Amino acid sequence: MADAVASGRLGDQRALLRLMAWLSPAFPVGGFAYSGGLESAIVDRHVRDASSLGSWIGLLLDHGGLRNDAILFVDAHRRQREEGDLGELVELAVALAGSAERHADITRQGEAFVTAAAGWPHSVLDMLSGPVAYSVAVGAVAAAHGVAPGDALAAFLHAQVSMLVSVAIRLGVIGQSHGVGLIAAFEERILLAVPSLERLGLDDLGSAAIAAETLSMRHETQYSRLFQS
Repeated sequence: MADAVASGRLGDQRALLRLMAWLSPAFPVGGFAYSGGLESAIVDRHVRDASSLGSWIGLLLDHGGLRNDAILFVDAHRRQREEGDLGELVELAVALAGSAERHADITRQGEAFVTAAAGWPHSVLDMLSGPVAYSVAVGAVAAAHGVAPGDALAAFLHAQVSMLVSVAIRLGVIGQSHGVGLIAAFEERILLAVPSLERLGLDDLGSAAIAAETLSMRHETQYSRLFQS
C-alpha cells in the first residue's frame, strides 16, 4: 500500500514538473514573439492600464480566443486519453484561425512545441506532424503523459494570461508590480473557469470578442510593431 501511495505521489510530481517545463517561458516555442493582437489593442488605446488590461484578458477568457483555445485543448486531451483520432481536430483547429497572424501564431508555436516535446518521447508526437494548433499540441501531449485534464488546462490558461501580461509590460502599459497583481488576480478566475470549460465540446466553439478579432487582423498591416501577432 505504501509503495502504491509513493508511486502515485511520484507520478503526480512528474506531471507537475513536466507542466512546468512545457509551459515555462524558457520552453522553445517562441511565445515571447506574439501578442495575440494585444499590441494593436494597446496602440488603439483599448488597453491603457492594469484595469483595462484585466478587462481585455477577461474578455478573451470568457468569450474570445482563450475560451476557444481551452475547448480545443480539452478535446485534444480527451481524444488522446481515449485513444481517439486527433487528425480531424488538428485540421479544425488550424482552419479556425481568423487571420493570417492568428494562423502563424498558433501553428508556429504548435510545431515548435511538438519538436521540443520530443525530449519526452511518445507516439502521440507522430500524430501531431504538420501544421498543428498550439492548444491542441499541448493538450494531446499532456494527456499522453498522464497529466490530469483540469490540472493541464489550468496551467495552460495561466501561462497564456502570463504571456499577455508580459506583452503589456514590454510595451510599457503596466509595470511589473501591476503585472504580478494581475496574474495573482486571475488565479482564482482560472480555477473557477476550468470545471465549466472541461464540460464544453466542439459545438461550443465561437467568439463574441469582435473587437479582439478585428484588432488581430489589423495588426497585420500596423505601421510599426514589436510583436508578430
